[in-house]
Amino acid sequence: MSSVELQSEQHRQLLDIIDRLRSKGINKYVDLPEIVVCGDQSAGKSSVLEAISGMSFPTKDNLCTRFATELVLRRASIVTVKISITAGPNRTERERQRLSEFGFDFERETPDLGNVIEKAKEIMGLSDLKKFSNDVLRVELCGPDQPHLTMVDLPGLFRAGNQDQSVEDADTVRNMVVGYMEKPRSIILSVVSAKSDFALQEVTEIARKLDPQGQRTIGLITKPDTLDPGSDSESSYVKLAQNKDVIFRLGWHVLRNRSYETRNVNSVARNKTEETFFATGAWNSVDTSSLGAKSLKVRLSNVLKDQILLQLPGLLEDVSVGIGASHSLLEQLGSSRATSADQRRYLLQISHELSTLIKSAVDGVYTDPFFGNAMTDDGYQRRLRAVIQNTLTDFEETMREEGQAHVIIEISHGEILGPREISRSDYLEEVTVLMRRSRGCELPGTFNPLIIGELFAEQCKPWKRFVTKAKDDVIEATYNTMTAIVDHSTVSDTTDGILRIINRGIEALRLDLDETVSQLLDPFSSGHPITYNHYLIDSVQKTQSERRRESFKQALQKHLGIDNLENVNQCYFQPIHLLDAVDQSIETDMLRYASNSAVDYMQAYYKVCCLDKYKKGRN
Repeated sequence: MSSVELQSEQHRQLLDIIDRLRSKGINKYVDLPEIVVCGDQSAGKSSVLEAISGMSFPTKDNLCTRFATELVLRRASIVTVKISITAGPNRTERERQRLSEFGFDFERETPDLGNVIEKAKEIMGLSDLKKFSNDVLRVELCGPDQPHLTMVDLPGLFRAGNQDQSVEDADTVRNMVVGYMEKPRSIILSVVSAKSDFALQEVTEIARKLDPQGQRTIGLITKPDTLDPGSDSESSYVKLAQNKDVIFRLGWHVLRNRSYETRNVNSVARNKTEETFFATGAWNSVDTSSLGAKSLKVRLSNVLKDQILLQLPGLLEDVSVGIGASHSLLEQLGSSRATSADQRRYLLQISHELSTLIKSAVDGVYTDPFFGNAMTDDGYQRRLRAVIQNTLTDFEETMREEGQAHVIIEISHGEILGPREISRSDYLEEVTVLMRRSRGCELPGTFNPLIIGELFAEQCKPWKRFVTKAKDDVIEATYNTMTAIVDHSTVSDTTDGILRIINRGIEALRLDLDETVSQLLDPFSSGHPITYNHYLIDSVQKTQSERRRESFKQALQKHLGIDNLENVNQCYFQPIHLLDAVDQSIETDMLRYASNSAVDYMQAYYKVCCLDKYKKGRN
């Protein structure tokens, strides 16, 4: 449908199709093109509806501002009015049935809309406690002078509360209005009153935020006759109407409202008064297509038609996608589950699908479409074996690099230490104090074997934190994968129940792992150190040999008066003097000597434990 003539039968059919889709509730799933009338309270929105439709909308006590009003205008040979209520999305089936029974049909006469609206408020359940409703009052008006047009009038925005409406009600209305305005296929008819500064009206702020480029907003200025002729305010609004200030792609329009004195005059007289007003003064400089109710009908009808034609391809695509999603959901629902046998059959089927996917996730066979793209976060989280292996690899690296509470190093004078680093001399002082306070039956120069256990327990304190984190990461990975599998294989009405069963199993797994972690860590935090690995002695001897070598090197350099032995090719010295120098480097403090040995054994034992655990992990 590339083009549609304005006010043609084809035009009517186009709007009727959209209206039927809306009446079926499809707008809950797909945004439909529509014109939404929005503005602050007392901006004159009711007068806009009246000017367009020719029907008198009540304005006293905000009768029309407690719910949205859908105004459907169609050209026809006779005048007919049909009024009904479209239930809001939160209504129960029983409430929908009750609201569907509300309706009025009028032929060749105009109803008392104020009386109808009062009855609508009553059936919607509006009261002093419930001031606003998400239900929609639908007014269908046909007649020979009507354009083909559908628009939705929304409750007026307000900030301050009073005895009729609270500040909380203001938030309710704002959320409702924003909900309509933010739909990308909606045309925003932004009604601003010339009685107030344009920039201070809340609808202006919302429209600019939701449509910053002004692509789908048409501005409507009301009450222009309240401006003083020749004033700066009048000039500002005239400039606005000429689309020279706030620029909208769809432009601006100006409408003169009825005054209190002319509230009962007919539409013909009203339009004549309006034409006379715009023909004089500053408004004479505005294009006539942007002035008055008569041109507004045609303009809005054309805007809505163009918007429908523009959005139709995307609308059809969205509907197609929605139908596809519904078919997928129906496939997930499977056959009927009305009887116990049906329900057992369904659970067996789901159990088979879950088992297949779980086995694939654990085995690392990711050929099923469920696993998606590994380069996405969602796809990676579904690959349980990969996540677990990477978690354990990270855990091994963390334990190797950060598992020691203290990194004991030999440092030169003035060298800066890292966060966990401690010089060997400082550490020996701490160990010496510990050994003094832990004396047993050991001879001088030896140490109580239990000291190794205390030092080792202190050195491996970070283990519990890292092991616990690895355990939590494994549990979380398992939970994420299982949740994704259940979501993929089941429908929403059974997902929660199946997940509760599975989560009980995951919780049992967590408790088992907690117990295993405790059993794993307890020997290292409270047990007596023991090992039969000969690498312990090899490591101690190597460490002590390297320290003796360094001590002899320092004594020799001092004796020869040189800084570096590597730079000396040959030298002469008396052997007896060299022996004396070496003898002076021997540790004579028995307690410090014992502390050195204890530290050597603790470090060697730490290495042996890590090596044993690493080998077991590999196996």
